[in-house]
Amino acid sequence: MKSFMWIVIIALMVMVVVSLVRGIIAFLATTKQDIENGSDRIHELQLMQNKMMFSRIKYQAMAIIALVLLMMMAR
Repeated sequence: MKSFMWIVIIALMVMVVVSLVRGIIAFLATTKQDIENGSDRIHELQLMQNKMMFSRIKYQAMAIIALVLLMMMAR
């Protein structure tokens, strides 16, 4: 069971990093011209940033819960 929990924790950590990178990529894709022109692309990129950052927080919380469960099993 402990090895399964470690696999879950590692998978969640990878998901945190992936969602963080995708959010940063969406942030970096936003150009000054898009902001000044108020294009539809800026709205899509902002939604993507918000979605990815919320996913990052969700996966971090799940990883912390998994770590707590692992620590409880180690007792």
